[in-house]
Amino acid sequence: MKLRYSPTSPYVRKVLVAAIETGLDKRIELVTTSTTDPASGLINDNPLGKVPALQLDDGSSLYDSPVICEYLDSLHSGPKLIPASGAQRWTVLRRQALADGFMDAAVLRRGEFVRPDGEKSPTFLALQRQKMASAADALEKEAASFGTAIDIGLISIACALGYADFRHAADEWRKGRPALAKWYEGFAKRPSIQRTAPPAQ
Repeated sequence: MKLRYSPTSPYVRKVLVAAIETGLDKRIELVTTSTTDPASGLINDNPLGKVPALQLDDGSSLYDSPVICEYLDSLHSGPKLIPASGAQRWTVLRRQALADGFMDAAVLRRGEFVRPDGEKSPTFLALQRQKMASAADALEKEAASFGTAIDIGLISIACALGYADFRHAADEWRKGRPALAKWYEGFAKRPSIQRTAPPAQ
């Protein structure tokens, strides 16, 4: 398998963490890909021109991160990152959706921020920042129930918070959210999180 990859993408990081946690990382070849380079061939693996995109051994491709993570979860025999049924399944998937929305807002905000000054929208930037804050507030309310197990919801949350540290450190998301900060401090010590940290800015 080949994974279209950018070391700064939180969505790619989620896939890499899932691959490491399921023991599948050695089966995946990383292909560094620029989403702005038309010659990269990315559009052949994802018509949306986004990473991550996973090229399977039969030449077909899967995208985006929730689909890729669920596919990887189907390939191993260990504890599943996505419960097959029951209330816990919906909790895990809901947390993944919330974390992915956090990442969406953070990535959109980053893209807007780097636009030329005359093209930036302060209203748009403020809206995305508020979405991130609202998501973090919701996570704070349930952080005490996260526990020590690992699933795709918690992986997604860790990648979202890690991206906030990487691109939006000035937000200081930990302020007023002690339970979430304490959980992340412990989870971030996992080798899979440490191995996939984005490069220093």
